[in-house]
Amino acid sequence: MSNLISAAASTLVASATTSEFWISRGQNIAYLIAALLFILALAGLSKNETALRGNRFGAIGMLVAVVATIAVALYNAGAPGYQSTLVTALLIAVAMIAGAIIGLWRAKTIPMTGMPELVAMLHSFVGLAAVLVGFNTFIHLPWEFNKAGADAATAINPATVGFHLGEVGVGIFIGAVTFTGSIVAYLKLSGKIKGAPLTLPGRNWLNAIAIIVSIGLIGVMIRGSHLSATTMTLTWMQWVAIIVMTIIALLLGLHLVAAIGGGDMPVVVSMLNSYSGWAAAAAGFMLGNNMLIIAGALVGSSGAYLSYIMCKAMNRSFVSVILGGFGSDGGPAKGADTDYGDYTETSAAEVAQALKDASNVIITPGYGMAQAQAQFPVADLTAKLREAGVNVRFGIHPVAGRMPGHMNVLLAEAKVPYDVVLEMDEINDDFPDTDVVLVIGANDTVNPDATKPGSPIAGMPVLEVWKARQVVVFKRSMNPGYAGVQNPLFFNDNTDMLFGDAKASVEEIVRSL
Repeated sequence: MSNLISAAASTLVASATTSEFWISRGQNIAYLIAALLFILALAGLSKNETALRGNRFGAIGMLVAVVATIAVALYNAGAPGYQSTLVTALLIAVAMIAGAIIGLWRAKTIPMTGMPELVAMLHSFVGLAAVLVGFNTFIHLPWEFNKAGADAATAINPATVGFHLGEVGVGIFIGAVTFTGSIVAYLKLSGKIKGAPLTLPGRNWLNAIAIIVSIGLIGVMIRGSHLSATTMTLTWMQWVAIIVMTIIALLLGLHLVAAIGGGDMPVVVSMLNSYSGWAAAAAGFMLGNNMLIIAGALVGSSGAYLSYIMCKAMNRSFVSVILGGFGSDGGPAKGADTDYGDYTETSAAEVAQALKDASNVIITPGYGMAQAQAQFPVADLTAKLREAGVNVRFGIHPVAGRMPGHMNVLLAEAKVPYDVVLEMDEINDDFPDTDVVLVIGANDTVNPDATKPGSPIAGMPVLEVWKARQVVVFKRSMNPGYAGVQNPLFFNDNTDMLFGDAKASVEEIVRSL
């Protein structure tokens, strides 16, 4: 009888081992497929023509990763230290249903003008998740270590305890900075707080001290455990260190973004995108989840590269953006005391006549077009002019709007052909041969003062619209742009100002053609 029981037990153990093997291999294969789909997604998102396909690859990759993770979670449910299968399934179901409902609701209700602040808020969720995972891992670590007697194969090696605690500290730090920094970015982009930079005395020293102290506290976390060959306990010093470090990181995130002015907000959005990726990767290390590490690293590195591109487009270093101080809340412009002369006002009918007589037209949109939701009448105007034989193209500055690629998305939404939407470097040389340029809601990206030393935006590459024969600027008023710098373009002899709502103005022009 005892032999039969022993044989049955051995069979069950072998069966369990085999199941674990295939579950583990299946998870790794699924994560590999998901990683390849994420890479294809990034490749697709690099061009307007393939962006939709790239989004689909990314969605499929995330679905594969989620399904694999849920399968592993349900397989592990009921084991020592885990919730029952029923409880695990219910928790997963509640989280997914709630997330799906909120996600679908926001996707359907958010206007394109609200995308920058929505993206910033989503970044904050990733940061908060990293913080919560970090604290959960910290609290759970002694149990993982002390289960050696029951499950020596999966227990934590004493030699790696410090490494795990370092992962926790770094993950919480990055997550906390991302969380509060993203909230401030959201509040600035949505206009709930002023866009002007917060310039505290010695702010750079404050940031440096915060980082150094946080590193020291992570060191206390690493070295502070009561550790033997078989047991581990957390000390009060570690608890104090992790709590104080988290508070410092939260305050650092607030200060970092608060100190960055409105003129640098496109860079801030891509920077926070990078931070959220690294926060996700840190969470992956803490959880031992390869998919999170891969996805987080892809997001973090691509966001960092995008930040570099944005900084290059503004002729600013990433460090100078982080140090902050550039931009305003749209108040009085820098250089407002300078006498630029008088500006010339025009009408929609006069602009329509100029477009009828033109052979080459370039449209340079900015965030004002997004605010007015003028992309659809602009698309109608484009179609009507092209039907009349006019060569119409768009010039897109890399930092037009408050989010990288925002203008491209708006134009794609309005079904503007991809082949007429050109980047700044592709179209800048064509302005001297252009009859009419329509500047719709753009300001800082078409400012000729960027070519003059001493200007707050000196050295920033801009669309050289002033070289065209005639420039028409669509604006609500003579207020400066988000960077708070006056634009002498508005006072040029070849510039006409068309005041009013951009959407209504373009619609009137279309009716007059």
